[in-house]
This record gives sequence, C-alpha cells and structure tokens, in this order.
Amino acid sequence: MKTDLKEVTMKEYLTNVEEVLQEQKSNEEGLSTQEAEKRLQQYGANKLKEGKKVSVFQRFLGELANPMIIILIVAAVISGITSVLEGEPFAEAIIIMIVVIINAVLGVVQESKAEKAIEALQEIAAATSNVIRDGKQASIRSEELVPGDIVMLEAGDAVPADARIIESASMKIEEAALTGESVPVNKICKVLNLDGAKDVPLGDRKNMCYMGSTVVYGRGRAVVTATGMDTEMGKIADALSNAKDDETPLQIKLNQLSKVLSILVLIICVVIFAVSLIRAQVTGTGINGEFALDTFMIAVSLAVAAIPEGLAAVVTIVLSMGVTKMSAKNAVIRKLTAVETLGCTQIICSDKTGTLTQNKMTVVHHSGSDEKRLAMAMALCSDANLDDENNAVGEPTEAALVNDAYKLGLPKSELMEEYPRVGEAPFDSMRKMMSTIHRTSDGEIIQFTKGAPDEVLKRCTKFWSDGQEKPLDDKTREEIISQNREMAGQALRVLCGAQRSWDSIPDNQEPGNLEEELCYLGLSGMIDPVRPEVQDAVKECREAGIRPIMITGDHKDTAVAIAEQLGIIEDASQAITGAQLDEISDEDFFTEIENYSVYARVQPEHKVRIVKGWKKKGMIVAMTGDGVNDAPSIKSADIGVGMGITGTDVTKNVADMVLADDNFATIVSAVEEGRRIYDNIRKAIQFLLASNMAEVLAVFFATLMGFQILKPVHLLWINLITDAFPALALGMERAESDIMKREPRNSRDGIFAGGMGFDIGFQGAIVTILTLGSYFIGHYIESGVWEITDSADGMTMAFLTLSMVEIFHSFNMRSRRGSIFTMNYHNKWLWGAMLLSFVLTTGVIEIPALAKAFSFQPIDWNEYLIAMGLAIAIIPIMEITKAIQRKLKK
Repeated sequence: MKTDLKEVTMKEYLTNVEEVLQEQKSNEEGLSTQEAEKRLQQYGANKLKEGKKVSVFQRFLGELANPMIIILIVAAVISGITSVLEGEPFAEAIIIMIVVIINAVLGVVQESKAEKAIEALQEIAAATSNVIRDGKQASIRSEELVPGDIVMLEAGDAVPADARIIESASMKIEEAALTGESVPVNKICKVLNLDGAKDVPLGDRKNMCYMGSTVVYGRGRAVVTATGMDTEMGKIADALSNAKDDETPLQIKLNQLSKVLSILVLIICVVIFAVSLIRAQVTGTGINGEFALDTFMIAVSLAVAAIPEGLAAVVTIVLSMGVTKMSAKNAVIRKLTAVETLGCTQIICSDKTGTLTQNKMTVVHHSGSDEKRLAMAMALCSDANLDDENNAVGEPTEAALVNDAYKLGLPKSELMEEYPRVGEAPFDSMRKMMSTIHRTSDGEIIQFTKGAPDEVLKRCTKFWSDGQEKPLDDKTREEIISQNREMAGQALRVLCGAQRSWDSIPDNQEPGNLEEELCYLGLSGMIDPVRPEVQDAVKECREAGIRPIMITGDHKDTAVAIAEQLGIIEDASQAITGAQLDEISDEDFFTEIENYSVYARVQPEHKVRIVKGWKKKGMIVAMTGDGVNDAPSIKSADIGVGMGITGTDVTKNVADMVLADDNFATIVSAVEEGRRIYDNIRKAIQFLLASNMAEVLAVFFATLMGFQILKPVHLLWINLITDAFPALALGMERAESDIMKREPRNSRDGIFAGGMGFDIGFQGAIVTILTLGSYFIGHYIESGVWEITDSADGMTMAFLTLSMVEIFHSFNMRSRRGSIFTMNYHNKWLWGAMLLSFVLTTGVIEIPALAKAFSFQPIDWNEYLIAMGLAIAIIPIMEITKAIQRKLKK
C-alpha cells in the first residue's frame, strides 16, 4: 500500500529539472539501492491493479456447479434417503459423493497448476528498465521502479512509468495509447509555458513521458514522478482488470468437440434410461422407485464419466508445462498459440548478427590513413562506455569499437572529457548510420559519423590523408569500395567512419542536414564468429522440412560468406540485396521467392514483404527481429520472435516468443519442443476419447442386452483413476526419435487428422470387446453357463478389466504408430500412474469392507488373472495394429 503521498501534486511539466529532482529527493546520479528499497515499500510495485483472483473455494464450487454433477449429487442424496427409509446400507451414495468431491478437488488442482505455470511464464517475460542506481547504470524489473529513479530511454523502449524528461537527444515518443495521437511527439527538457491557459493538455506535455508510450527515435533520460496506479495510465485503467488469455485454436476446437460429445453422450444416456424402463415393463420385472433411481443413476454416471470435461484442463496443463520447459531452454513463449504454430513452421527468417553469429565483435582490420583518428571517431560516435575494469559495456558492435580505441591508447572516458558531446542524430535502420557532434578543447565543433560503408560513402565528398582533408575523386572512391568488398568477403562486419567540421553548433540537427559533405576517415572490420551450434541447427532444419532464411543489414558479401559457412546457401546466386528486391514486382517476387535464402542490406519494409511473400505461398513463417522498426514484420509473421538481449521492448511486446539468448539454435529447439507438445496433446486426446468411448459402448450394449455390467459408482471410480493421471503422464512423454525427421504438420489439419478418428473408434471398440468378454467369462466361471444375465463375478471382472485395460492402453499411446518395445527410455510418470491404479483397483476388489461398499463379489486368483490377462491383451493387439498401419503407410 502507498503511504505518505504528497498532499499537493507538483505539475512537473511547469517546473524546471532542478526543482523536480529536489521534489523527488533525487539527483542525476540516481537513488541508492537502500533508498530505492525503502521507496518501494512506501509506494508499492510499479504495476497496474490486477483483476480479483478467484478463490480456491470458488473454484471448487465451480467444479460442483456442472449440471451433470448437480444431477448426480441429487440422485445420490435421494438414493441415500431411500436406503435409510428402507433400513438398507447407503454406502453407494457415500462413495459417489466422495468420488465427486475428489474429482472436484483434482479439477481445482489442475486449474491452479495451469494458472501458476502461466504466471511463472509472465514472471520470466517481465519487462525490465535501465536506471541509474548508486551512480551506475543497472537493469532492473520495471515493477521495481520508484519515484525519483533516473530512467535511461532509447529507441524501442516502452516507457515504464510517468517521468519528467531531463535529457533528450532527438527523442520522439509515440503516445497513441494515452492521447490517441499516432504521430510521435518530439520531446524536450525545458519548462513549458501556460500561455494564459489553466493547464497543459496531456498530449502537449513535451517534457514528460508516460507509462504505456513508446520511444520510437533518439534517446534520453528522465526522472520518475509517478508509478503504478498513480500514473496517467493507472488513472484510466483503474476499473480494468487483466485481460483473459486467449485460448489456442486447439483449445477452442476441443471445447467445441466436448460440447458435441456431451450432446451425443446425453442422447445415449436417455436411450439407455428409456430402453431399461421399456425392458422392465415388457419383461414384467416391474418398475419401482428403486429401479428407476438405479437406472437414472447409471445414465447420469455414464454421462459424468464419458463427457471429457477434463480434456481442456489436461491440454492447458500440458501446454503450460511444455512452455515452462521451453523457457528453461531460453525460449520464452509469450502467447500459448505459438506452441501449436511452432510445430507447423516451414520457414524461419533470421537476423544474422547475434542470432546466427555470437554478437561478440572484435575489430581485426582497419582501412584508412590514420588508424587512431578513425578509432577515436568510432568510439566517440557510439553510446558504449568502459566500466571500472576498462571493458566496454553497451551494444556489442559499439562495445567492440570502444575496446578497439582503448587498445590504441584512447580510453572513451578521456575522449569524452576532451571532446564532450553537444548534439547528435541517433542511429536508425532506415539510413543505417548515426552522427554525434563534439566540442574540442580549443572550442572547435566537429562531427563524427559512423555507419554502413555504402551509405556513409555516398555522403562523402572528401577523404582524410596525411593529416588533412582532400577532395574524394572517383579513383579513391573505387579503391574504398574495393577494400570494403574484400573485407566483407572475409565475413567481416564493416563500418565506415567519417567527420565534418562546423563553425558553431548547428541549429538544425536533423540527419539530412548533418550527414552530407562528409570527410571519409576509414573502415573498421569486425569479426563476429558464427555460433558453433548453428551449423547443426541449420542441418536439423533441413531434415525437419524447414527452410532457414538469413536477413541482414550487412553487406551482401559478408552475408554470403557466413551463409555458405552455415549451409544456408550453396552460392551467391541465392542471395539478393534490398535494392535488387525493390526492382522486382510483387508478381515476379512471388514466382522467384524460392530462389533466395539470403537477403542483404534490407530495410524493415523488405522484411514485411518477404514474410507476406512466403505466406502467400501458403507457408507458415517465423520471423526474428530486434529493432523498433522490426515490429511490423514480426506482427506479419505466423510466429514473431523477439530478441531477449538486443531486442527492444517494442519487438518483445508484439512477439509470440522471445529468445533469452538471441540464438538461432534456440528457435530450432523450440520448434522441436512445439512438435513434442502437440504430439503429446494428441496422444492424450486419443487416449481419453478412446477410453470414454469404451465406457459408453460397454454400458450401452450391456443395457441393450438386458444386464447391468457396471454400477454408477464403478463408472465414476474408473473415470477418477484412469482419466487425469495417465493423460497428464502422456503429456510428459519425451519427443519421439524421428520427430525432427518429419515434415511440418499442416496448419489446416483438424484434431482427428492422420487417422486419429479411426484410431479412437477402433481402440474404443477393442476395449469394449475385452470388457464384455471379461464379464461373460466371469459369469461362466460363476455359473458354468454361457448366458446373458446379471452376474456379480462378471461385474467384478469387467470392472477390473476396464480399469486396467485403459491404464495398459496408455502405454500404447506413448507412440501413435511406433512400437513401444523400440523405445529406449521409460516414462516414470506413466509407470507411477499404472502402479497407483493397480493398487487402488485391486484394493477395492480384495479389501472386504471396500468390496462390500462397491458391491463386488470376491473372485479367485484364476478369475483375477484372466481379467488382468484380457486387460494386458490390449498391448499385443495394438502392436499388431500399429505394425499393419506402418506397412500400409509405406
């Protein structure tokens, strides 16, 4: 809870920076860690109010509120009252109530587990902010921000709290979420004037930034003035609660399927009830209250047991457990829908730097007449700095340049003292360069520019030679281009440095004004080693029917050299530049798109075009991105992949998945995990539906033939021990050995694709036959006669067979087509589920008190082994079936 709030709120936008800092009891060195912790206790976490959570008791009542459960409870109560009035034991009613309550508890546990797993994922994907704490830059979770914190902002950052801007380097912020104005606002530091108005409208407060807005250009610093519900966003979000997570397409299909199955099962139950009543009337056995109640109980129990209400919960838990596992492998899933789509991925469009390469830059080559001047220019025209141990920290490319200058005896801190920065045009991916303006020790103004060689060179009219500027002629320009090509051909990342002198600090610091008539200083070539694991990942992609595409802003020769090394392309004919792409019409590109696997010197709009081109071909496309301008292409892709290390908040927020390690191999690993999860969900679905179908068919045919194969309590017990545990255990199954040797799954495939509908029907029928067979054998052993009639032994054996056959069948489902005897690992969860079911099932049959409560007849070892033998028979039957299916597929 917040305390000690200011009675009079300062209007920071009408107050100068010094007074705002004084009011917040802060300074430009930031808060101390101790003070920040104290304020966090005082003001609370920097997050908006969440919706009220449903209590465990409310969830429990929700489980009991199911119409079928309510009917069953009412029927059990009536049964209990009838038993008391007639002086008979009412054990059955008690057991039914116990089973219903245990089912409800399990439902609550499942729902809670799913919610906790999703909360854990949100925790992993929590936003972070760069702040000044104890005089040093640090990255903290955004919810730990407090008033008085100094926040560092740059292009792509989401503004984490309301703050007064204290420094702006051409910073522009998009505030559409608050003001509805989509045009980015130029931010300033100076105090605003009222000009006769009572107040300044929110959209005109150019020296403030607000939670929910996004930095789209430049950089800056700001002091936090409000957090959490005290922010402008908090004021309008006061009545809002967290949006419910969207269901995945699979979950939606399953919910629809559950409704259809529920209707079918209810129709069957009505038929069973009606047939039982008609038979009783025809045979003259008579219809009394007890008979009608028992028949009604069987129908309702069957409905409760057969309707796969737990299906969606099982799927949610398997999905959440899977994505938790993926997060441990550096793939943070932000939207559950991505898990399904991952298994269908056919194209992976990946950035080069940091994803295919290590992003550990080292300058290894210089070109130019003055190496030290080039290194000084590159270091000054960057935002990386040296730490206390003289190691550069910051964006990897800039850090490499600062380290290079340090090695040449030019520490960045000393350079900044001698050449303080007085202006800048920040980097953006459209013009591929940035410029900074500095004042020299003798008062002169000099500008340094660094960027892509071909772009910077276009703006150069002079070059540096023998300590002075000289006119840049065509011959020298060609020599520079040749040097650039040679360095790029060695797989080096090449940047060009240039300078420009000014008489005074230019008033117009727009890039178009600054970046012309430049003087070329030289080229710096950096090696960025290929990630060792990527080559194997690319090979694995090929085997899995996935095509890797490299997209980079680097020189074409650099891209080709690395792509050939990784096996993405065979020769340079499979590479194309953004400029060449611009010359191709959409119609021709649609025809030619399959010819290219490397795109160099691309602009953000090219990425969107590439994604749309592949999607037009009917392909499922994953696209990586890190910069603020990559958001459109990430949103266009079927799976948007953000970068956890180098990525901006903008791209992370629109991404379906974030790579914590920015590694291409992690995408491939996530695809494999996505395939495993979907595979296991289908196994669980098939197992549950086949089991439920067997229960329905066994009772249905028994009723039509005029005998009771199982009582209501038996159906509920079987449902309790055979549904949830084995299905969840199947969700834990490891990936099958050939999972990355298969072609991607068709995204348009339904739940029952690949013969699953037939499998469910066939397996359900086999289990039904085994159960009915066990009943008739039990009656024959009991009476010595083959006949259709009620049998206590038959009922006990049918219960044992049906309970255990479903458990044994769950082992068959470890692979839908492969033999379980070729699997060289065990599913300990499935063995645990089998052992638990075996103990519980044997217990209710063999322990006298429980057997009496369940109305079971003691059976001898001969009957017990026959019932178990029939249950185990499902394994060889399915092994033969799967062998035939494999042969037919060939």
